[in-house]
Amino acid sequence: MNTDNILITCIASEGHADEIMSVARQAGARGGTVLGARGTGTEEDVKFFGISMVPQKEMLLIVAQADLVQTIVAAICSMSIFSDPGSGIVYTTPVHQFHILGQCE
Repeated sequence: MNTDNILITCIASEGHADEIMSVARQAGARGGTVLGARGTGTEEDVKFFGISMVPQKEMLLIVAQADLVQTIVAAICSMSIFSDPGSGIVYTTPVHQFHILGQCE
């Protein structure tokens, strides 16, 4: 099924996913998925991207309606845990198809 959904991905230091998801829900997100992750950047990558890489990260994936994405991303970006440069990243990706398994057409 074609959709007007967008995938919001937020990568932050381990331990912040619940707080981020709470803020995202207040901004209109319905739910998300948390994955454990770790950075693999080199010293040059860290300097190039300006991100302080620590081994343990959490990746939060949220599929949201396109009209809510700007509000959700702005809410995440305004969190105090992201006040320092390099404390995390958030980006969006178009979702071309979305199916609830068991209800596929």
